[in-house]
Amino acid sequence: MASVLALLLAGCGTTGSASSSKESQSKMNLQEAADEADTILDEAFAAIKPAVQWTHRYSMPGDCYVDRDRAVMTIISAERRGSFLGVLERHWKSKGYKLVATSPNGLVAHFKTQDDFQLEVLIGPNGQAHLSVTTPCVDKSDVAQPTSKPNGPDYSKQELPAPNVKSTFWSSEAPLPS
Repeated sequence: MASVLALLLAGCGTTGSASSSKESQSKMNLQEAADEADTILDEAFAAIKPAVQWTHRYSMPGDCYVDRDRAVMTIISAERRGSFLGVLERHWKSKGYKLVATSPNGLVAHFKTQDDFQLEVLIGPNGQAHLSVTTPCVDKSDVAQPTSKPNGPDYSKQELPAPNVKSTFWSSEAPLPS
């Protein structure tokens, strides 16, 4: 998870041009950007069928950006990880988001919105998926915690357990038919 955070932080402020960053800054503050990040995450989870259980992980405001992260508590089996990523890829592409990069093992994908929000989906070796959004650089303001209710127990203020929810679809070890 620390490497994911490092990737996100390393990318903040380096995407887009200076003019697009200044344009974003004049249009919104940290709270508005955080709200947009929450909307992106809410829509992504709504696109996942069947639904998975998730919890907030963190909301980290920086000097001019906010990171929002949610962990999936539903076990995503090795046989269904490609399908899980495919659902998110199709959803994000349908929103006009651009695929920026994928990891060599295919378990991490980075997307970017037209407004320079950076999105990431990562599936860990234990089948736990994380969806994160890093906002573009915007005007400084206070930032409230996310208001979306987790779909399952809220682990945001405690140590995150391994994924512990079985799904007849997402946790299945049966290969999907061609």
